Amino acid sequence: MGRTADAIAEGVSIAAAAARLAVRNRILVETIAEGADFDRAAVSRFARETILDLADEQERAAARMKALRRRAFGKYSTSSGTHDYRDRDTRNLRRRGKQYAGVAKELRAWADDPDRIADLVDAARNAAWGDVEANLQRRLAVEGANYDADPDYERMRKARMDALRMVDLARLASHAKRRREAAVNDD
Repeated sequence: MGRTADAIAEGVSIAAAAARLAVRNRILVETIAEGADFDRAAVSRFARETILDLADEQERAAARMKALRRRAFGKYSTSSGTHDYRDRDTRNLRRRGKQYAGVAKELRAWADDPDRIADLVDAARNAAWGDVEANLQRRLAVEGANYDADPDYERMRKARMDALRMVDLARLASHAKRRREAAVNDD
């Protein structure tokens, strides 16, 4: 993996992307699916919990590396598979454990920094808005009529106008008549 500091920075970067995605999804679900207003304080709490969950995950991975290193210590036979570690692997397992622990430490520091949590919430909110905007753009592009882009526009214009007269205007007239009759009956 290279230098431990580089691996820690990369791990924090990956965790940041995962946290941003989780917070973005939470914002989308709460505001669109559940119809709630954006609540910065609630989203900030969720963002902090997400970062702490990721830190816990990294600490569990560090503990797992320590346990694997202890089991591998003193084993000099040929390994039977990828995760069957031997004494020659203990140095790499120690380095990986330090990397996981370093990522966890950085994530805990992040979780305790309100400015960094606010930045995460802002980035997630912008990403959520970007998703909504892209979805609206796609829908508007599909639903919007553009006669320049339709080679059959002129040929189909007469059929559309006939449908407008015979179906839509007739339906509109019928609806207006029912409303007038209902108004007369209410008086």
